[in-house]
Parts: sequence; structure tokens; C-alpha cells
Amino acid sequence: MTGDLRAETIVHPDATAAGKPHFEVLDGLRGSAALLVVLFHIQGIPIEFDGSKVILHHAPLAVDFFFALSGFVVGYAYDDRWIRMSVTQFVKIRLIRLHPLLVLGALLGFASYLLDPFAGSRQAAPLGSVLSALALMVLSLPARPLPNRWDDTHPLNGPEWTLFWEYVGNLAYALVLRRLTTTWLLPIMAAGAIALFWTGAARGSLDGGWGWSNLWMALVRLTYPFVTGLFLYRVRHHLPKIRLGFLPLTLILTIAILLPIWPEAAGVRWNGLYEAALVILLFPAIIIAGAHSDAGRGMIGICKISGRLSFPLYITHYPFLYIYMNWIFTRPSLGMILIVAAAALLFVLAFAWAAFEFWDKPIRARLKRAL
Repeated sequence: MTGDLRAETIVHPDATAAGKPHFEVLDGLRGSAALLVVLFHIQGIPIEFDGSKVILHHAPLAVDFFFALSGFVVGYAYDDRWIRMSVTQFVKIRLIRLHPLLVLGALLGFASYLLDPFAGSRQAAPLGSVLSALALMVLSLPARPLPNRWDDTHPLNGPEWTLFWEYVGNLAYALVLRRLTTTWLLPIMAAGAIALFWTGAARGSLDGGWGWSNLWMALVRLTYPFVTGLFLYRVRHHLPKIRLGFLPLTLILTIAILLPIWPEAAGVRWNGLYEAALVILLFPAIIIAGAHSDAGRGMIGICKISGRLSFPLYITHYPFLYIYMNWIFTRPSLGMILIVAAAALLFVLAFAWAAFEFWDKPIRARLKRAL
């Protein structure tokens, strides 16, 4: 045999359960947003999330970005399947997709609450209360607050509150939104945008919905992004085809989150208006640009890895950071904090990969065969 024969490995996008290829850039952006959340938590815990010292000031808005991505992806994956799919089947599919990692996150939170070596008396809650929280959170339901967990609605694993509302959005899609035309989605989007604008102007921030004291904000933060994501999927072919790619869009998202907290001036809470503008204008623009972008051979592998790790990273990292938080209370040196923070980042990334490979994938495969 003559000539130089070279085998080139081509990485293809992941596929949905129905065999549709993923939007690989959007997958990558989901991972970028999840990583920004983790970095925000690791850096913010030692300084008790003091706004003047936090670096990724607007990272909590990654939640709104997730909701918008979810609306887009749900529309893409299921809009054309309702002729042969019932609501019950849809619910089963979504439970298989989301619930195994949600359960793992609740179990990790339960273990970290009871076994944290640095908690001392700060987590001296009755075992019955902790077990009750676990039982509710395994079902993704809110639970009563626990000591040393602020007033979180999901006290064993704070980020799980977003999964509860993700389920709410999915049920709203299955029961109502899938039946609505794009014309009927517009007034819902308008009402959601007004609610976001009013909330930002009144509070100076959109960081809420995670606690019992600000529970009402969760519905505000879900409505506009989720419905807008669905709308963008349906009209994407009629919108400008801006192709920026994974890295430029990640940079834009990061810069938007990095910008400082805007001070109040002339009686206007500009920070809240800025955050509302990100959710109402910038995030939809990033999503439609990502949907029209091609990752290319050089980036598609990174986008796939980023997308696969995004959910396990987001839902499993915080139970470990509770222990990190309580360790901070022992007043270690700054140098030691930096070392442990770097180690914590590497650890939660490695754990997210293990959770995906050895928990999420095999459990979902078995559930698909069974159901």
C-alpha cells in the first residue's frame, strides 16, 4: 500500500433521545454558565458574598440563562413529537433526564449536613427534620429551613431550587405552552419582561427565588426566560443569523457577569435595571447566536464535554462547598484558603465527571429500558 493514509477522528454532536443532534455551542455555553456559578460560590463563600469584594457579581443570573436555554431546548426536542407522545410520556422522559442527578445532589447534601467535620453545633438539627428535608428534596419539593442553611427552600442543596422550577416550566410547557402559537407567546413574554424590569427596579438585584423570604421571585425569573427560549426556537429561522462561536459567546457572557454592581443614583437602582437588561435582551441574543453558530472541529469536543458536565457540576458542587464554608469559619490563612479553593474547583469538576459517567448515564439507561 502506498501513500500516506491518515485516519481523522471526527467528533459529532450529542443527540437527543429522539436522535436529533444537539446545538453544540449552546451545550458548551451551558457548561460555561455552570462553571461561572461554581467559581462565584468558591470565591464568594470566604468573603460572605460581600458585593464589594465578589468578582463575578452577576453570576446568579446564570440561573435565568439556564431557564432560557431550557425553553429553547424543550421546544426543539419535543414540539414535533406531540402527535405520538402523551403528557405522561413527556413527564417520564423529563424525569429520566433530570431526576437521577437531582437525587444524587440531595443525598450528597444529606451526607454533608450530618457528616461535616467543621460544622460543630451550627448544624445541630433534629434528625427527623433532616430526614424530612431529604424526603422532600428527593422529590424536588421545597423543605423547611435548617440551621446554617439560611432560609433556602432546598436546604440540603441550595441550587436544587432551580430544578423544582425547571419542572414547573416543563409542566407548563406540556399542559399549556406547547399548544400556543408564537403570537400567543408574545403577551406572556411581555408580561414576564415587565415583571423582571419592575423587580430589578424595586430591589436593585434579581438574585432571589432561592429562599422562603423571596420565593415569589422564582416565578418571575422563570417566566420570561423559559417562554422566550421556546419562542426563539420557533422563530429562529426568521432572526438574523449571527455566528460568533463558542469562545466569543462565552467571553461576552463572562464580561456581562464580571461587570461591577451598579450604584444607586438619582433614586434609580441601576444594578437591578442592568440585570433585567441582561435577562431580557442579552441572554436571548446569546442563545440565538449560539443556535446559529457551528462549534467547528476544533471546539466541538470541548462543547460536548462542557455540555455533559454542566448539569452534574451545577447540581453536585454545593454540598461539598458547605463543608468548605464551615472550614472557612476555622479562620485559616489566606494562602491556605487559596490552595483549598483551587483544590475544591478541581475536585468538584472531577466529581461531576464521575457523577455523569457512573451515576447519571447508567441509571438513565436502565430507566429508559424499564419505562
